Amino acid sequence: MSQAKKSSTIKSVSLQAILWFAMATAMVACGAEYTPKPKGYNRIDLPKAAYQPLQEQHPFTFEYSKYAKIRPDSSSIARPHWINIIYPSLGANVQITYMPINNNPKAFLNLTEDARRLTSKHQIKAYSIEETEIKTPNGDVASVFELTGEVPSQFQFYVTDTTTHFFRGALYFKTATQNDSLAPVIEYVKKDIIHLLNTLKFKDK
Repeated sequence: MSQAKKSSTIKSVSLQAILWFAMATAMVACGAEYTPKPKGYNRIDLPKAAYQPLQEQHPFTFEYSKYAKIRPDSSSIARPHWINIIYPSLGANVQITYMPINNNPKAFLNLTEDARRLTSKHQIKAYSIEETEIKTPNGDVASVFELTGEVPSQFQFYVTDTTTHFFRGALYFKTATQNDSLAPVIEYVKKDIIHLLNTLKFKDK
C-alpha cells in the first residue's frame, strides 16, 4: 500500500473513532441522573442601623429606623393612633396598634387575651412560638413573641403599663419568599423593634 493510501486510511479510522467516542459520551450523559442545583437567592445589602424620633402626635413616642416611613393604618378596623412602620426597600411592615385601658382591669385582660390569640393564630404553620417578658427602661412590661417556620408574621409584641396604655406590634413581609432566605432581613428588623421597645415612652409619664 502506498504511503498516501496509508495516511488516508489512518485519518479515516481516527475520524470514526472520534465520532464513536462522542456518541458514547452523549449516551452516557443522557442516561445520567439529573441533580437539580439548589435555588440561589439575591444578595440583600442591609444598611447600618440609624434611628430617628417619631414626630407624629400620638399618646406614645419612640425611635424608629431612618430607612422606614410612618403611615397611618388605613384598614376598615383602624382606630386612632394605629400606624404602620414601612420599610420600602425591604418589603417589611411593622403594624402598630394602640388602645387606652382607662383603669379598667377587664379591658386590660381582654386586650392581653386578644394579643395572645392573634399570635396563636400562627400555630398551624409555626415550628415554635417563644415568649419572652422584659421590662423596658421606662418601667413598662413588654411581652415579645418570636415565631419560627413559614409564618406570615415572625415577630410580635405588646407593651403595657397595665392601667392606661396598651401598645401592640407585629412584623409582616409583603413577599412570598421563604423565611430562610429572609432570615438576615428578619433579624435586622427585629433589632430595630428592640430599639423601638427600649425607647418607647407613653407621654403622660
